[in-house]
Amino acid sequence: MITDQPIYQFLATGPEAFRVLTGGLILQGPYRFSSITIKALERRIDGLFEPVGHNGTVYVLEYEGHAKDTATPWPNLITKVGLCGEQNPHRDVRGILIFAHSSLDKHRPKWMVKETEGPFQVVYLDKFVPEWLERDPDNPYLAVLAPLVITAKKALRKKAPQLWEAIQKAPLKPETRETLAEILAFLFFERFDKLDRAEVWAMFNALTPLKETRAYREILAEGVAEGVIKGEARGMARGKAEGKADDLKRLLTRRFGTLPDWAAQRIEGASIEQLDAWLDGIFDADSVIHLLGSGQH
Repeated sequence: MITDQPIYQFLATGPEAFRVLTGGLILQGPYRFSSITIKALERRIDGLFEPVGHNGTVYVLEYEGHAKDTATPWPNLITKVGLCGEQNPHRDVRGILIFAHSSLDKHRPKWMVKETEGPFQVVYLDKFVPEWLERDPDNPYLAVLAPLVITAKKALRKKAPQLWEAIQKAPLKPETRETLAEILAFLFFERFDKLDRAEVWAMFNALTPLKETRAYREILAEGVAEGVIKGEARGMARGKAEGKADDLKRLLTRRFGTLPDWAAQRIEGASIEQLDAWLDGIFDADSVIHLLGSGQH
């Protein structure tokens, strides 16, 4: 199951991610991206794009990458758009529901006649990403989405080196390149969950030395990679904890700015179970203290 975290990281890279994920919609003017929790409902908006310094449209994005038993995506989006409209009464608020595959949209409202007009828009990645990727194979943002829409594992495996190189060779800021590479690796781990980490990495045939990539350090962590290769369970556990700790520190820094020393020390000394709990709660936290607790102990 593809989780919301890589989609949040993807959208946080900026306007090009928004354009690609929405099928070509272009943000007019500067925008601020965030992922917020609506306190009245205790539900989180996957992505919120708010205009900065101009009276543009507010975009509420929701992503669905897997089948659900209940018909909640559309009611969720409609509710969140309504609440955002209450908070922005003088602005146009538009909701965009993004499905990895059109088959997941089983409860589309009857009034939703057209996919791209009105206050709500629906986007099916499988309908446009494969063809767009063929036309623009060097687009790193399209490369990241490929594991979500290429259903045949054999075809995805064959395309892996091209996807990796599209990210490595693109004219991107270093931090953006590292984020996109991290997301691509994560999605490959999800798709090829029966293979070990070293086997998945081998698919990329990466020209960049493995140990120089942040994806290696943060998703695999050196101890995990060495543990898989050598069969050292202790190294795997240590590397897994270090990788989760690095992920948490990076995400907290992105949301709240530079971490205080006490927060970094607490994260580095935490168990894997505690790190998982903090990662699950990061998008609902209002501050570092809210998530980790007070620095006074």
